[in-house]
Formats: sequence, structure tokens, C-alpha cells
Amino acid sequence: MSDPTANSTAPDLLDLPPLTAAHFARIEDKVAALMGTRCDVVAMQGEALLPLEACIRSAVRPGSTALNIITGPYGETFGGWLRSCGADVVTLTAPFTGAVAPQQVAEALREHPEIDFVSLVHAEAATGNTNPVAEIGAVVREHGALLMLDAVASVGAEPLLTDEWGVDLCVIGGQKAMAGPAGVSVASVSAGAWERIAANEQAPRRSYLSLLDWKERWIDGGRTALPHAPAQLEMLALEQAADRLEAEGPPAVLTRHRAAAAATRAGVRALGGLAPYVVRDEDAAPVATTLRAPEGVDAREIVTAAAGLDAAVPVQAAAGALAKEMIRVNHYGRAADRAVVTASLRALAGGLRALGVSVDADDAERAAGAAWDAVVAG
Repeated sequence: MSDPTANSTAPDLLDLPPLTAAHFARIEDKVAALMGTRCDVVAMQGEALLPLEACIRSAVRPGSTALNIITGPYGETFGGWLRSCGADVVTLTAPFTGAVAPQQVAEALREHPEIDFVSLVHAEAATGNTNPVAEIGAVVREHGALLMLDAVASVGAEPLLTDEWGVDLCVIGGQKAMAGPAGVSVASVSAGAWERIAANEQAPRRSYLSLLDWKERWIDGGRTALPHAPAQLEMLALEQAADRLEAEGPPAVLTRHRAAAAATRAGVRALGGLAPYVVRDEDAAPVATTLRAPEGVDAREIVTAAAGLDAAVPVQAAAGALAKEMIRVNHYGRAADRAVVTASLRALAGGLRALGVSVDADDAERAAGAAWDAVVAG
């Protein structure tokens, strides 16, 4: 009987040697270095929503008060989890056209001194904004609350200094700027967070959401015996993503993402018809640029027309209530590339022309190139 894989050029993803506990721990250490933390890290075997929910359900007790900062859809999700844990939730919402200001956070904490937990998203790929975590972290630390940060989109695209910023619970995923897998995620846990979790009688135990199970069965045992069979392919892919990022050099990766964002925004402004949805450049995320469609033109129609010209460009319509007005250009991971930005602008120009909107594609390309060069030149 012939071997159906004999002539395959695909990599062998089956019959791999077992992923040892020592190798698993080395991968965790590599990712911890990217996160800027010396605290405990837990590599959880699922998409980033798993450790994000695990952090909230572990650290938030019934009757506590949490400040939930919303600058996009993930912040809205956190609010639901916090309420289901029995917390009183104070909501601070910033317009999706910008970032939340540290002064707003400080004011909320002054008005509600009982707040002991703050949840924040670093970069919102869905809305294209990013928040000043260093300044917000200082405010939260002075208040004495725990800070949980969703850094899934930001890790690899902009500085992430978990310990320096006083982040107690930080969650990252590999699928965006790291250009890695979506099926495994990492959470860092500070000593203060572990104390809070251990004191919470409602913290999950004997559960896929349990951080305490990982601590007791993995970390406290010296990371010598895995508590269950690891997601081997995802962990190996995460390691390769971390290694590739390290080989390129983190500063170069950050520069590439900043250049992609600056070039996209400059190109769109020169193109005409569209406008950056996030108003200020300093509030714009380096992983994705959101655009406002022209008055009277459905953003979904622009995206459809652009995709008809070049189906490979990372351009999509927003979800939910913003679908008619917002376009999202993804430029994270391998798409943080000059050629990808240029192709995206050309496709958008063609899509707008097809809908009767006057644009200047040549000006857009020149402006994008100049902006890219300026960022790279420093």
C-alpha cells in the first residue's frame, strides 16, 4: 500500500517527539522576556480569551469593585465577566476615536476609593487605538488596585514593560504582531495577584479556567511535571514566533509596526475620501489602522470592491454597529510590511473609484513612502 504522504512537501506535523516539561518551561521563559516580566507566567492551552477570563474570575471576588476601561469591544466583554463574578463595576468609556487619559483613570479612582481591580486593553486592533499603559499603571499602583492588561495585540508591536509598569495580570497571544499561533496564550501573574487569587474563595479550581491549579501543579513543583498533555504544535509554533522576533530584533520589529501605521495613516490622508478613525497619531495602534468611510458610502461596499481588485490585502469592514462606517487595515505580524501597506492603499483607491469617490492614489503612495522612511530614519 502506498504512503499518501510520500510525495508531500508539507512539514511533518505528526509523530513529533514529546514536548518535555523542560522544553515547555523554556518556551514560557522566552515569552516572559518578550513581555518584560520576571513574574510567574502560565502558558494556557487556548485562544487569549481563555486566560483573560481566567484572570478576571480568579482575581475578582463577589462584593468587590472593579474599574473597567472600555476603548473597544474587548473592554465591553470584560465588563460582563466582572459582573458575573459578583463585582460592582465602574465603567470608564473613551470614544473609539482615541485613547483613555490617565487623568480620567485617576478621577474614577478618586470618586470610587473602593476600587481594587482595574481592567484595561493596551491596543485595540478592532478600533485601532492604543492606551498609555505606563501612565495609567502609575495611577493604579498609587491607588493600590490590581491592574489587568490585555496585551494580545500589542506584544511585539509596541513596548510592553509588564513589571516596570506595575501590571499584575498581563495576557498575550501569539497571533497578531508575533505572527504566531492563536491556540496558545500566556498570562503573567505578580506576587500581589497570586495573594489576591489565593484569598478568593470563588477562584476557579479543578477547572480549565484555574490559574491556581497551574500554580500548584506546575509552578510550585518547579515546572518539572506538566499537569496535562500540552498543545504541542501550538507551543512549538509559539516558540518559533518568539525566536523569529528575537532574530529580527525587537527594536526592528517595533519600528516596522510603527512605520506601517504611520504610512497607512499618511497614505489615507493623501488619498482622499477616507479619514483615520482615530484622530491623533499618538493614540493610533501600530497593529491596525481604522478608517472612516465617506458620508453616504457603506464601508462594507468599499471593502468588497477593494477585495475584488486584490483579495490578498488585509482590509476588512468593522463588526457590529460600526460595520457601515469603519474600515480596518491590519498591518501586524508579517503584514507590517511596506509592500502590503502600498497594496492596501491601491486596493482602497480602486474600491473608492468603483463607488464614484474621487481619490489620488499616486499622492497616497508617495505620502505613505515618505512616512515609512521617516519612521525608519528615526
